[in-house]
Amino acid sequence: MFKKVLVANRGEIALRIIRACRELGVQSVAVYSEADVDSMHVQLADDAICIGPAPSRDSYLKADRIISAAEIANVEAIHPGYGFLSENAQFAEICASCKIKFIGPSAEVITRMGDKNEARATATKFKVPITPGSEGTVATVKEARKIAAEIGYPVMIKASAGGGGKGMRPCFNEANLESSFQNARTEADRNFGNDAVYIEKLIVNPHHIEFQVVADSFGNVVHLGERDCSLQRRNQKIIEEAPSPLLNANKRLRKRMAEASVKLTKEIGYENCGTIEYLVDENANFYFMEMNTRIQVEHPITEENHGCDLIKEQIRIAAGEKLSEHVINSTPRHHSIECRINAEDPYNNFTPSPGKIDFWFQPGGRGIRVDTHVYSGYEVPPYYDSMIAKLIVSGATREIAISRTQRALNEFLIKGIKTTIPFQDAIIKSSDFRSGDYNIGWVEAFLNDLK
Repeated sequence: MFKKVLVANRGEIALRIIRACRELGVQSVAVYSEADVDSMHVQLADDAICIGPAPSRDSYLKADRIISAAEIANVEAIHPGYGFLSENAQFAEICASCKIKFIGPSAEVITRMGDKNEARATATKFKVPITPGSEGTVATVKEARKIAAEIGYPVMIKASAGGGGKGMRPCFNEANLESSFQNARTEADRNFGNDAVYIEKLIVNPHHIEFQVVADSFGNVVHLGERDCSLQRRNQKIIEEAPSPLLNANKRLRKRMAEASVKLTKEIGYENCGTIEYLVDENANFYFMEMNTRIQVEHPITEENHGCDLIKEQIRIAAGEKLSEHVINSTPRHHSIECRINAEDPYNNFTPSPGKIDFWFQPGGRGIRVDTHVYSGYEVPPYYDSMIAKLIVSGATREIAISRTQRALNEFLIKGIKTTIPFQDAIIKSSDFRSGDYNIGWVEAFLNDLK
């Protein structure tokens, strides 16, 4: 096991990793920008090093500064969390060249699967169905027009190096193609330092289902079930649940998707935690969308559902250990729901709401978990993603989990900033959510009904 790990991230995921390290008896080193000096992850780490000004490009995306911090602190490994450099193959290569273990898959696998376009080609090779689309990245508007005409509108333009819903633009007709293409490239470059995009057929109002996979260096590959991530606004997930109501009603489809996920993970020689994402259309056809070669924001609902700790498992695998027996033999035991609490005003077009949290009280009780780095008096900075907490709720049945989620949302007391809690409360109360009758297009329709 490692003696010291650097956490190359911020906020709640950095704090989550620090806690896992502490439980494993591993020292943690936080890095932080000037804007995050008062963040809880900085306060609770065993050591902390400032790596630059507030903007991500000058701090959390600066590989050289993170490596310098790792060498100063004399760490053996770096955990990248999610976002930032977590799916950056070059960063993984730099870690290897500096003899620092990157807690994640190899740079080769990140290149193959972290690049969404290359991942599609790999899925096709191993007979996992994909949506029709470009065979490679698309460099010009002229090329984009040709491909869109061939596969037919609507299409989705997506960042090749992307994730988290960034660098994605739907396009429903030729008139809007140029602006959608340019906007996707601009956002991709801003978030990932790579403006490459590809095009695929847009499946209207599908379900977004993802499977959690875990693999070690001893040939053990397992899946820990699925998460339903269909409740989204502009490709940003709002509420997730595990297991999926859709697959509860179609266990044969679940089995096929799980088998495809395990097969693909084995074939590419994957090690560590990863997530394979699919779209499911109205006829129960599933299509590979992408593989996230990192831990997901919504990993806690899988942890609560299966009774495991995926961050600890990541660290153990990177340290050369086998998968834990309870992970290899895991079966679902609960229904779990996650609400992403964002500092946004949901009834003012989800405008970001940075600023000082004058008072913070979070829910508790049976089946309630809150992952957060904020507290009363904390200043939410305007420079990063607006998520400030994750509410994770579990119950013996979906009905219990739903009623417990509603209770927990109403128990939050946050003063000083706006949050998405009122909107999530409205979703949880809706008859469609309670019946499990929703898809990717549902949130937008629900918002229109509220106006």
